[in-house]
Parts: sequence; C-alpha cells; structure tokens
Amino acid sequence: MNHTNNISVIYKEQIWNRRNLKKSVSDWLADEMPVALVYNGVAHTVIMVLPKDLKNLAIGFSLSEGIIEIPQDIYDIEILFHDNGIEIRIEISSRRFLILQNRRRTMIGRTSCGICGIEKLEHFNQRLKPLSFNVTFNLENLDLALDEIKIFQPIGILSGCTHIAAWILLDGSILSAFEDVGRHVAIDKLLGYRSQQSKLLWQQGAILISSRASYEIVQKSIICGVEILFTISAATRMAVKLAKQYNLTLVGFNKIGFSTIYTHPNRLI
Repeated sequence: MNHTNNISVIYKEQIWNRRNLKKSVSDWLADEMPVALVYNGVAHTVIMVLPKDLKNLAIGFSLSEGIIEIPQDIYDIEILFHDNGIEIRIEISSRRFLILQNRRRTMIGRTSCGICGIEKLEHFNQRLKPLSFNVTFNLENLDLALDEIKIFQPIGILSGCTHIAAWILLDGSILSAFEDVGRHVAIDKLLGYRSQQSKLLWQQGAILISSRASYEIVQKSIICGVEILFTISAATRMAVKLAKQYNLTLVGFNKIGFSTIYTHPNRLI
C-alpha cells in the first residue's frame, strides 16, 4: 500500500499512423486509473478518472450524488495508492451514512454518472429542489470563456482526450477549471472545489463544460445549486426536461457568437 501520490497523469508512447506503418512516432496519452470510493468502510463505486484533484472529486461526487448535503458532512478523506488503483476512504456523518445505506445505491460503474447502478426504475426520478433565479448572465461575455478555456486544459491539448469543466464569472473570466477523461468526473471535481470556496464569489456565475448536456450532468448541476449550465455540444431530451422542471438555464452548442438556449432564457441577456 502506497500513501504517496507519485502518479503521473500523462505519458509519451510510441504510435504509428496510416501514412507510415514502418516508422513510429512519439505521442502523448493521458492516463486513467480506477478509483474506489469507500464510505465509512463500505465500498460504494469504482470509477475511471485522471488521477489528480482527488479530494475535490471525493467532495464533489458526494455532493452531486446527494450522499451529503454540505461539505461539513464529511469528517475525513484518506487517499490510498495501490498497485492496481486508488482508494478514497470517505468518513461521513452517521446520519448521511444511514441515508446512503437506505438508498442502496451501491454501484460498480464506469463513470460517476448519477444513475448507474440504481436498483429499481422508481429510484430513477429523484425529487430535487427547484433552483432560484438569482443569476443574470450576458451572453456576449461567454465568448471570453470560450476563447480562453483551452488554456486550462493542458493535458487535453497534448492528448486530445480530456473533458474540462470550468466556473465562469459574470464577466466571462474563468475562475477555475478541472479536466478529466470523464465529463462526469470533471464536473464533480469542479463542484467539489467550488463547495469549499467563498459563496460570495462562487454563486454568481455559471458552468461551462466541454461535453454534451446529458441527464446526469444536468442533475449534478441542479443538486449543487448551479443556475446556468453552458455545454459545448448538444442536450438530450431528458436533460432539457429536467432542466425545465427544476429551473436550470441550459444552453448548448456554444461557440463564439452562437448559442442554443434550451430552457429558462430569462437569466440571459
């Protein structure tokens, strides 16, 4: 058992291309590793992640899955590095652990997708708290974030295989961003980091994520009180339905000078 994080997140490997199969070249590959999330000694799920920002992942996953209500529900986080993966031991309050046990949401999934592993169809539709309308965003300022987001994605620039989730302020500047091989993991890392910061600074803004708007991404955003979600790609019908029901402003196909607004345009200028 190794308690020290000496794990790299990107490697150079020899590859070939179809133009010249006789000569290899060096290329960058992002790493991914299995991470086991264990609550109060009970295994909950295994997900594949880029092995960095793991404390933020633990907090963000716990919040966005409804396992905890506030970061203070977590008493301790211990990250252990094994030869075959990483184990994150999370100690939560007995009240929240009892709720977790009653939900029986034990999962062995490939992503922290928000619904993988539920036991019955009636558990699919969670009752969420509708969002308030406290944020107004000028869409012209979104162009600044779209132009700068690659700066916050160094692993993705080298490897071409990571998603990024960024928190953008009302003026379009990027306050912080996290990348991962999985879009769900990237947003969990961002939400975990956000939950530990000043509410005054981190309430007035929006999420920009380099993926489609799936049901699970929308659900995670709503649970964590995010009022506006910008995505680079499309939205699914169920994502739009959920966003409309719980007052999330959902905007897809964002590129400089263009956006598709699916729900609640009243927050946008």
